Amino acid sequence: MTPDFGHPPFWCTFELMNRSFLALLFILGLALVGRAQQFPGSPTQNPNSFGGRQAMPTSTTGNRGQGIIDDSTKVIYGPKSTRYVLEGDIFNNRRKLYTMDTTMDDVHRYTYVQRYQNLYQDLGDLGTPMRPVFVQEPQQLGAQSGYYVFSPYAYQTMDVKYFDTKSPFTDMYIALGGNNQNILRFDMAQNINPRLNVGFNVQRFTSQKQFGTSGTNDTYKLLAQNWGLLLHTNYRSKNDKYTLLAHFKNMNHSLDEQGGVLPGQSTDGSIIIYNYTGDSRLRSGSTSLHGPHGWEIRNDLHAYHQYVLDKGFQVYHRFDYQTQKNFYQDDTLRLNQSITPLGSDSPLRFYPSILGDTSRIEQHTRFRLLENQFGLKGIAQYKGASFNYRAYLRVRNYKQTTLYNTSRTTYNQYEIPRTETFLGGWVGYYFPDSLSRITAELEYQVAGGYRLQGQLESKFLTAGYSSELVNPTLLQERYQSMIYIWRNDFNLRGYNHAYGKLNLRYKQLRIEPGLDYYLLSNYTYFDTAAVARQAAGSFSVLRAGLGYHLQFGKFLLSGQAYYTVQSRTDILRTPPLFVNTRLQYEFLYAKVLYIQAGIDLHYKSSYYADAYMPLNQQFYLQNRQAVEGAVLADLYANLRINRTRLFVKLTHANQGIFSPGYFVAPDYLQMRRGFAFGVDWYLFD
Repeated sequence: MTPDFGHPPFWCTFELMNRSFLALLFILGLALVGRAQQFPGSPTQNPNSFGGRQAMPTSTTGNRGQGIIDDSTKVIYGPKSTRYVLEGDIFNNRRKLYTMDTTMDDVHRYTYVQRYQNLYQDLGDLGTPMRPVFVQEPQQLGAQSGYYVFSPYAYQTMDVKYFDTKSPFTDMYIALGGNNQNILRFDMAQNINPRLNVGFNVQRFTSQKQFGTSGTNDTYKLLAQNWGLLLHTNYRSKNDKYTLLAHFKNMNHSLDEQGGVLPGQSTDGSIIIYNYTGDSRLRSGSTSLHGPHGWEIRNDLHAYHQYVLDKGFQVYHRFDYQTQKNFYQDDTLRLNQSITPLGSDSPLRFYPSILGDTSRIEQHTRFRLLENQFGLKGIAQYKGASFNYRAYLRVRNYKQTTLYNTSRTTYNQYEIPRTETFLGGWVGYYFPDSLSRITAELEYQVAGGYRLQGQLESKFLTAGYSSELVNPTLLQERYQSMIYIWRNDFNLRGYNHAYGKLNLRYKQLRIEPGLDYYLLSNYTYFDTAAVARQAAGSFSVLRAGLGYHLQFGKFLLSGQAYYTVQSRTDILRTPPLFVNTRLQYEFLYAKVLYIQAGIDLHYKSSYYADAYMPLNQQFYLQNRQAVEGAVLADLYANLRINRTRLFVKLTHANQGIFSPGYFVAPDYLQMRRGFAFGVDWYLFD
């Protein structure tokens, strides 16, 4: 059988795309020269919170479309004249307008792991696969594709900013990270008329291989390459009865797979464990051949619109059409199957036994989803309090197609097509103090699972409970290749999560002690051979946390710490201790230059973190190498002149003080010491 979708033209046209897109960005920069900054991968829920409470941007009230006028009746354009809304607020009838963030906080955190407060783990370099450090419950009912390791690099639907601007608004951002990690973004938004706004966001980032190369002239020295595109628009009718929010997003991400670094040997014959410039486990066998590589393309067309029938009654429709393509190829399969590292007498297998042609492997997966949600919602107010409700029908039609080679020229293919139907309802009560609310939601999958959740939010307490019964992923259900074959009839997975967090203040001290308890049933995972498994029965995970923030004059001490215990460590691996700490001093220089100087410290206790299998893009259990167990220290200075923000940073500043390095994932080292610099520049006219 010949493939119905073969090699993407991505590989042979990537350099041309690079030049064309960079030329486009340069022209746009000259023409528009701005922070609407919509970072791809921003979490829809703040991972720093113990209960998943979303941290919202600074809000402002007032009438949309109203200009800002000074004493001379001249329009002043700035952060307050450029505002935006989020779909989640419109959806829940919370009318909020957010102004642009002009603070310097976290400007120096340019990598994705740092932006997620280190609660995600990659393979040490920008653009490598990411996974959550702690257990996460599924965000929605219904079977998912199962390919998720590049998801944090894509724009997130519920974080798209829909603008209302009084002038053209642009933003340019560049980060020249240490050790050849570079990020470039360009955002723009503009009102066509007082009720219609359009805009776009473009991102490009690259990283280079730190090991396994033949030098700076290596044809394949690039490790990860990413293009991200977001087109967005919003419209409201003159009488405010009709509202439309829509966007299209694309992510094109490629990665040369290396499998980790091999130990080296020094001139005196000793083994170099932290071998930053060593050979990679996966290789091509020749500097003129492309080694093992993966690739993912995502497209999503999303629209939300609503119409107000009467006070308290609104009809709405939410639409999504998504495609996701995943690809992996290794033309030196036999060479990469196993290797004997220095200092070892036994070969280390990367791939399990090969079932067919041992010369190469090629795998394509395509996921398509059409989803519609129709509902009725509304809000009623009485004596300062508000009651909010929503009832809806959701229908998903999807198909996942997998094509794999059985020899160098023949292919097999299989499909998983399905339709899923859901019924749901949501209610919320907002207290007159405007600081407290209670919300509850129930969603039922016809002939399937359910999702139940409730939450109380107040000035001093956030607490909630959720219970879910969800499908395994399509990848866990079925997978075929020349290396792996499984076809599982797994039971629905159960997630029960109870959490609470106190918000306490005393003068300049703010502390947030919290507790999360998970009861997991029919837990699915990938075993030490990277094969999908399901554990019968239930087990529990308990995580205690403490957030702290102390402002003493110009000094700041802040961070969070977690301690985790669980009843089973053989199928779920979590670091017992997790700590983030920031020490910072802020001052004004020459009356115009604001500076924040400080140090970020991060620590995870040693544990057997999951290894990574690039063939099916999954993290899986391993028992041979403990990782982490070291402190990471980053020195930084954030600067602001007017509306331009900059940062300089010395990453992994403590490398070599106590140890030459440490592993963040099996066979993958934490990035070496490096110097980073970045600028975030936005204009409002």
